[in-house]
Amino acid sequence: MSISPTVRNVGIILILALAVFALPGGGTGAAIVQTLISLLFGLGIGLFLMRLYRENRLTIHGLGDQYRTILYASLAGILFLGAAAAKWWDDPALTLVWFAGIALAVWGLVATYRHWRAYA
Repeated sequence: MSISPTVRNVGIILILALAVFALPGGGTGAAIVQTLISLLFGLGIGLFLMRLYRENRLTIHGLGDQYRTILYASLAGILFLGAAAAKWWDDPALTLVWFAGIALAVWGLVATYRHWRAYA
């Protein structure tokens, strides 16, 4: 008699959850695993972006200095504002500044895209 793969996988998850709950230091072990998964996920995104840049390097450099600067500044702004979102949303004034920053970054990406499409 064979066990369904879904039932087996659910059983494995339940056993791991029981170990995190019941064993001493289980929470610390879970935090370590979570950190490792986050690091691997970030590394994967970084490698994907590096490959994306290498495949489109000619197109990016063909934008010209002004639009390439707008593109990089917009991407950096989105990254910064995404990382700082939890702290900025605590204050209503900073929330408005956060949304204005996101709107400005999106405008920069749209302007770069429109410039790229005009000469493509």
